[in-house]
Amino acid sequence: MNSWKPDAPVIAFDPRRLQAVQKPVEKRIRKDRWFERVCVVVTVASVLVLVVLLAAIFGLGMKTVTPGFLTRPPSPDPTEAGFFPAIIGNIWLMVIVLLGALPIGIATAIILEEYVPKNRFFKHLHSIAQANITNLAGVPSVVYGIIGLTLFVSMFMMHANAPKTIFEIGVKYYDQFYNEAGEVLLVPVDSNEAPETKPEQGMRALVHDGTAVALNVIGEDEPFPEDAAVAVRTVRRSDIPGRISEESWYHFRIPFGRSVLAGGLTLILVVLPIIITASQEALRAVPFSFREAAWGLGATRWNTVWKITLPAAIPGIMTGTILALSRAIGEAAPLLMIAGIVYISNPPGNLMDDFTAMPLQIYNWAQRPQAEFHRIAAGGIIVLLVVLLCFNAAAVYIRQKYSKYQGM
Repeated sequence: MNSWKPDAPVIAFDPRRLQAVQKPVEKRIRKDRWFERVCVVVTVASVLVLVVLLAAIFGLGMKTVTPGFLTRPPSPDPTEAGFFPAIIGNIWLMVIVLLGALPIGIATAIILEEYVPKNRFFKHLHSIAQANITNLAGVPSVVYGIIGLTLFVSMFMMHANAPKTIFEIGVKYYDQFYNEAGEVLLVPVDSNEAPETKPEQGMRALVHDGTAVALNVIGEDEPFPEDAAVAVRTVRRSDIPGRISEESWYHFRIPFGRSVLAGGLTLILVVLPIIITASQEALRAVPFSFREAAWGLGATRWNTVWKITLPAAIPGIMTGTILALSRAIGEAAPLLMIAGIVYISNPPGNLMDDFTAMPLQIYNWAQRPQAEFHRIAAGGIIVLLVVLLCFNAAAVYIRQKYSKYQGM
């Protein structure tokens, strides 16, 4: 009887081959486990450092965060110092950033992703624009501060004889005299660059109730009039006035100077690459079949973008906006170039007003040697964190709302 033989030769089991295969696998597994442990240790250490810093800040500054701290202006006395102008200044900046960066960033992303032709020339042009946007996202913020100082504050007017103001509306300028009768007299002038007013007999001026009177100008050695009606409008020829302004809510000038508008426009430059990149990624994440379906039903390219693509991309765009605002609200370097460390006791009333912001005020307090100012700086950091969380919470709420809408 013939025995059955397999078609292929039987390979004998060799334990050495199995060990040769298992050793590299086990080595990679051990490396993976060690790498995972290192990552866990680094993460835990980072979280612990963050917790320690937050605990130290809250422990140092929590007692200073009172209603008075939030409603008072800064003061040389740390017990009377407040944070109100800086809070309102940050709100002004964030509103300007949102109104400026969000539409520009979304529009730029739509043009680059939806409207640029796919031929060779525009493909190279798109690559160049994309590389520039990516590089601008990594530029240090202090560079944007220098750009904002040159572009928005002075608008390239480096010549010594160049006029300081090209165009201005919504403001009136006066030369203020304070006479010996305790009366304030205001002489209207054409602009802030107008020469200092020299008192002349009969010159028209305004008193405290807005009534126009004719100045009575006397010499340095002449006795001051005893008649009250004449005394209120009398000044001496040698009196030196002070320039003041009366600004309306729509005050606007070119160049912008060290105003809250210049600061907001500078922050727009800082966050614009982030918003553009996030908006592009959100638009790319929308399936192309959505566009094809809309085109098949006869929709134009703009109808497809407005009704289909953009609503589907809004959650991703909101994520980019959160990151952009998180960066802008804590920026100090570009604002330091624009506004500097100055004493601001009133919040901005219009776009041309001087301003301060929470990072600038915190920096001002932190650099002082007194321990009391360090405590109120810690209180300012707490307020800044709370405001940042409020902005993030609002953006997350909007994102979740649109996410639910897309899922319906």
